[in-house]
Amino acid sequence: MLRRTDDPLIVDLGFGASAATPLELHARLSRVRPDAEVWGLEIDPERVARARAQADGVAGVDFGLGGFEVPTPGDRRPAIIRAMNVLRQYDEADVADAWARMCARLAPGGILVEGTCDEIGRVVTWVEVGADAVPRSLTVSLRLADLDDPVILAERLPKALIHRNVPGERVHAYIAALQREWHRAAVVAPFGPIHRWRTAVAALAADGWPVSGRSRWRLGEVGVDWSAVAPA
Repeated sequence: MLRRTDDPLIVDLGFGASAATPLELHARLSRVRPDAEVWGLEIDPERVARARAQADGVAGVDFGLGGFEVPTPGDRRPAIIRAMNVLRQYDEADVADAWARMCARLAPGGILVEGTCDEIGRVVTWVEVGADAVPRSLTVSLRLADLDDPVILAERLPKALIHRNVPGERVHAYIAALQREWHRAAVVAPFGPIHRWRTAVAALAADGWPVSGRSRWRLGEVGVDWSAVAPA
């Protein structure tokens, strides 16, 4: 989407206490689109003022006040909205409405990336949601060098799934399958955690799980179709 869009505006919704994540996001995305712009949104005026001061002089990054209504300069429609750790304090019943409100602001073909991560970004999960507010996939990203057991991702599932990690729910079955294959792949652990992870995920695929993102597996990342993990 970012490569194709005529207006490469990305919104970082709920960026937090500093400008760190919008600045990092811009640095990464500008490698793909040098003209990419990041608009950070927060509901706290003090956070917005602090972020503006921290990012002073950085072209392509700016900040404003706002929440799920996603106000943008000139009412531009973003190609991507990232909302990490925003819904953690909400009820599961609030998720669909929040997705709908954010997705209503997307450009045609745009995507919402909504998820949760730990404090240092080594355990991350997110849902990709289309402009029609329909979820498409769940992606998990883990730092393999420190990984003992992929079950740790259960602590950082997006709000739509975190209370569903119980027997009888699809996401519980998925996490259990990933954990099982990780332990089975211990026989190849001497070849390193990347090889072990790729072996485990390949076994998931062979077992019929609709996993994706093969080129990213080496980074500790794997996606799965939403239908495979959606609440029962």
